[in-house]
This record gives sequence, structure tokens and C-alpha cells, in this order.
Amino acid sequence: MGWKTLDDMDLNGKRVLVRVDINVPLLEGVVTDSTRIRRIAPTVRDILAAGGRPILLAHFGRPSGERRENLSLKQLIPTLERAFETRVRFAADCVGEGAKEAASTLQPGEVLLLENTRFHATETKNDPDLAAAMAELGDIYCNDAFSAAHRAHSSTEALARLLPACAGRLMQAELQALESALGAPNRPVTAVVGGAKVSTKLELLGNLVEKVDYLIIGGGMANTFLVAKGLSVGVSLAERMMKDTAAQIMAKAEKTGCKIILPSDIVVTEKFESHAPHQVLPADQCPDNGMILDAGPESLKVINDIFEQSKTLIWNGPLGAFEFEPFDAATNAAALKAAALARAGRLTAVAGGGDTVAALNASGAAGDFTYISTAGGAFLEWMEGKTLPGVAALSRHE
Repeated sequence: MGWKTLDDMDLNGKRVLVRVDINVPLLEGVVTDSTRIRRIAPTVRDILAAGGRPILLAHFGRPSGERRENLSLKQLIPTLERAFETRVRFAADCVGEGAKEAASTLQPGEVLLLENTRFHATETKNDPDLAAAMAELGDIYCNDAFSAAHRAHSSTEALARLLPACAGRLMQAELQALESALGAPNRPVTAVVGGAKVSTKLELLGNLVEKVDYLIIGGGMANTFLVAKGLSVGVSLAERMMKDTAAQIMAKAEKTGCKIILPSDIVVTEKFESHAPHQVLPADQCPDNGMILDAGPESLKVINDIFEQSKTLIWNGPLGAFEFEPFDAATNAAALKAAALARAGRLTAVAGGGDTVAALNASGAAGDFTYISTAGGAFLEWMEGKTLPGVAALSRHE
């Protein structure tokens, strides 16, 4: 672990610049899902408890350097105050004299929220001058926004070089979970990768076949691999032009000793809708007019057996069209199996990605997974084996 945490810092009396992700959905100025805000609350509370004065840096939407009232962070103050159970003051800019005044007069027990960092066009260019202006507001830098760590921006990368730096509680939990899953995992390691397209997850698959023992492929991606094996998938979603790439991934897996698991039986329908008439068939018997929307019960048995043998599980993407009943069956059942093993202490189960979180929540399995990442791009890039600038900046500072 090449980065410090809040426990390594003397926070008493210090102004702590905390980079957070509070990019939450709004409807008519009201937060409709406060999950991201609630997840940063432990960091803010711990800083306050240690005598520190949290100053929040965050982006909101894509204002492209323009000041837009509908993208002002000021709208979030009521939700932030409920989550932190303390007063949240606001500065109308993230740099400048107004921000300096607000930071210097911040009282113990209060939190300061700075305005949207992306109101400055140079934020996304990792501008060192903007970072230096931000650094004038604090004594310590704390990054608690893993979901933004894959971008080298002024508030995520350049700023970390200018002040004593550490990871916040959410960032710490995220990095520890991912390290346990891919860095130094207990074996056997299994990865579940689903979703629509092979083309969007090429680097991910290429990295995983070198690091995991079992790679379970589901969703539309599995259809592309079935095509690569010479099977017909009817009118199913599949990237037929990617079949050679899929074949190369399978060949690489054979060399590395990774066993790729594809559906042995399939749930087939003619309509992409809930409760459409369907049948379960062997994977090599998809009709010409058939559409594969889920893995079948025999496939699920194989998956559950692999989970039973595994010590570590990484999950990204559903096994089928989980938005439509009953084509959510394999995703739900496999998720509940993984959750039960994690609850029993037999499996470290880490999951992430937008569709993945939605699917695990829908199945009721999410609460028992070891860790679920709300980060999309950052989670994927970590799984792809890439260096995340926001994390690397903390390590280099050390």
C-alpha cells in the first residue's frame, strides 16, 4: 500500500481539502438518490472528529467551463447537511478571494462546500495553476473520489502533488477491496464479465485471462464467443465481426491456464420483452429466428459449482437481459449464490459497474457482497490493469 489514509495524518486544526464525488441525480433541484453523498459521510465525520475542517471539492455534470445555475453544487447543501449532521457553508467558487475567506473563517464542526470545479475549463486539463490556487485553501489533501481517479484533473492529480496527501475512507475501502480481488487474491479467483459488447471490454478480458482461474462470460458478449466457436446464435445480439478477437482471447486463456466458461444451455425467445414466450435449449441449438436472452439452468449449475470452489470473485456485468423477467433468472440466482458464500465468509466477492450494481440491487444480493463499487470507468480501468492517475498521485506523494 503506497498511500496514506486519514489515520496517518495529523488533522487537528487543519483545513482538509477533500475531493469527493457527489455527482448525484437531481429532479427540479431535489436529490433523488443520495447514495454517493452518504458514502462520503464517514470521511467527513472522521475529519471533524479529529479536529479537522473539511473543505469539499467536487465536479457536477459537464458545464465545460461555463457557470450554469442548474449545475451549481449549492443545490446539494440540504442533502449534505442531513448526511453530515452539521452545518455546510458554501463558497461561490473553488478558488479566489471568496473561497479563501470562506476557508480561513471555517469554524470547528463546520463543513465548507466549494463551487463546481468544472466551472473552470482548465480543471479537466489538469492545469497546475488551478491546482495551486486550490492548494492555497487547505493544509492537507484527501482524495475520496475513486470514481474520478481514472482522470488526471487539477483536483484529482495535480493538487495531490502540492499538499500532504491521503486517501479518504471510501477511497481506502475501494482500493483495499480491489487489491484483495486482483492484487494479491486468495485463489482460485473467478471473474464474471457480462454486458452487451466484447469491443468495450477487450482490455478487461485480456488482463483478466492472465490473472484469474475462471472467466465466466455472459450477456451479449457470450453470444460473440459462441459465434467464435462456430455456433449459430440466430438473431441474438452479437458482434459477429469480433469473432476472431474472441477466438484470440480464448487462445490466450488456454496458454495462461484460465478456463473460460460460456453458456452450455440458453434461454431463447423471439421477442425482446418481459414474459415473452421462451424455451431452454442446448447452446448449439439456437433457432434461426431465436434470440438468446439468458443462460440456462445447466449453465447456472456450472457457475454455482465454480463459485463453491472459488475464494475470490470479481463481477462486472449481468449474465442476461436482467431488466426483463424471467430473463433475469441466471443473474439473480448466481448473485444470490455468491452473496450467500460471501456472507458465510467463504468468498471475497467484489463487484462494480453501473449495470452490475443495478442487477445486484434488483436481485437482493448486494447487501452481502464483500464490496460493491459505485465507480464505473475507474473500476473498469483498474480491472484492465491500468494505472489510475488519482491513485498514482497519492502513491508518488508518499
